[in-house]
Amino acid sequence: MSTEQLRTTASADHTGRLSAVGLRRGARRWWYIIFLGALTFEPMLQAVGAGTGATTGSQAADWLLIIALIAIGAVLVIVGELGTDRTKIIVAVIFTLLGVATIWFISTATVFFIYAAAFAAGSSSRRTARRWFIALSVLLLVIAALSPMDMPFRLGAFAAPIVLVWLIGNSVTTEAENLRESARLRVDNVRIERLATLGERERIARDLHDLLGHTLTGIVVRAQLIRKVAVSDPARAAAEAADLEAIARDALAEVRAAVSGWRHHALDAEIDIARDVLTAAGVELRVYTDTNVSMSPAVEAAVALAVREAVTNVVRHADARVCRIGIVTAGDDVRLTVADDGRGTGAPDGSGLSGMRERITALGGHVDRWMDGGTTLTITVPAQGVAV
Repeated sequence: MSTEQLRTTASADHTGRLSAVGLRRGARRWWYIIFLGALTFEPMLQAVGAGTGATTGSQAADWLLIIALIAIGAVLVIVGELGTDRTKIIVAVIFTLLGVATIWFISTATVFFIYAAAFAAGSSSRRTARRWFIALSVLLLVIAALSPMDMPFRLGAFAAPIVLVWLIGNSVTTEAENLRESARLRVDNVRIERLATLGERERIARDLHDLLGHTLTGIVVRAQLIRKVAVSDPARAAAEAADLEAIARDALAEVRAAVSGWRHHALDAEIDIARDVLTAAGVELRVYTDTNVSMSPAVEAAVALAVREAVTNVVRHADARVCRIGIVTAGDDVRLTVADDGRGTGAPDGSGLSGMRERITALGGHVDRWMDGGTTLTITVPAQGVAV
């Protein structure tokens, strides 16, 4: 099985696990659409009050309007649940406007304000969510004051929705904060595990350094012996020289194998770390690489650090569902692309991106970043590095 096939299999495995998580969350995600059924209470009561006679044209029109509003509300719920935080805010605004537009002739349209509170709470900080609750409560009170309904019915029509805006809104806020905290904890746990692994690798590297130092010390001792016996005992000197050459060749082969192995696996190890971190944050990772990518150790280290920084930004800021990493050759250059389908904020470069630009520029490359339905980071650098 080729490297690309192995990566594809691994990606499919992670995708399957993410799908299983999505199925477990599905039941909790959609069940509250049923509350849109509250819109049917008013026409049902009107039908009961009209008796058992034939349905009038006015009642039929009312039912058509109610069905249309329920369909619009269901679509908004689906769009909001599948969208980003920005989409949820837009859905909350639309629900508010829909409630304001329809509450004058459908008293049960107050349910739209409760949906607005829920979506605002699920996509905002607690402070911002409370501002939404206050604004929605004030708006409901103003509408209640202007409503032509008689007072006993007016109190029942508006008091309960105001209470539910706060109850359901605070409940959704708490759940959203718990989910975000759980995601942060999963990411931190993965980081801690990987840092422990990297620490063990550093320990092994130090041990190898000590071993190499011992080998070089033996080579020096044998070289001194050869110099001493070269004149008096040429045969022994030749034998010692042959042993010295064998020791040196073995040490050189071991060093080359170790350095080559670390150099070729440094970037792969960083991508594995990225996959674990993104999976812990609920983001699917898709990796595309050329099989013939070859880089100098300095370039590979810089590209690996760029992957780490880009993935960290995706987890912290993007609110993405899919992240794509591509590593390809373009002539004598290596091109790294990290793209996500998140919200693509236009914030200026932070310290991490600034440091990335400095490292890549020092190797003769450049970094491009743009937002278009997400964020795309492209790094192009000479495969062997060119000091500038």
